[in-house]
Amino acid sequence: MLDHEEKFLFKEEILQLSNALSETGALDNVEDLLTDVITSPRFDSEVFTLERSLQVMLGVRTGSTLVGLLTVAPDVFDEVAEVRIPPEVHERLVAWRARFGLAIDNALNFLNNPDGIQGHNFATQVAHVDERRVLQGRLTLVRYNNEPQFFQADAQVYYGLIADLLERLGPHTDGDAIDGETLTRLKDAVALVERKAMPRPDRA
Repeated sequence: MLDHEEKFLFKEEILQLSNALSETGALDNVEDLLTDVITSPRFDSEVFTLERSLQVMLGVRTGSTLVGLLTVAPDVFDEVAEVRIPPEVHERLVAWRARFGLAIDNALNFLNNPDGIQGHNFATQVAHVDERRVLQGRLTLVRYNNEPQFFQADAQVYYGLIADLLERLGPHTDGDAIDGETLTRLKDAVALVERKAMPRPDRA
């Protein structure tokens, strides 16, 4: 439950949110945004930018208030009923919390406390794009909850990712961070890429 000071601040935030949502078209625009996010195939990444999108739409403080209200504890949300706001605004808030709140809360918790990776797999394939042969990779990451995630991209994307990883890991690496076998594999792989990437005499 909220103490006296918290209730006062809570009331002020809800009133500001209500005023923003009372603007013409605001309720429908916010609902459209929430619906787009919750139904997006890229939900995990979309929800990460949800608060920023609401801040642009409603204002910085008000956008944050709405995200917090959708995911706050039930007893705190019940305090909204004690604040004098238009019935249509209160009805939408209740409906949004019921429809979107749990999914958004779970996604935000995952983003703030990401699951670890217990395994991975990587495969290559050649795709035909605009009459060109394009080397692609398919990366599978297996979370600790055994749920796999798949990523497919052109080889250039993966080479950029590998370079970023090595550049950021390198300065902090010591003998405990990487074993000799893995280091040898890295050296051999880089040497192979260098040989393959060298221009052929017939293409010079």
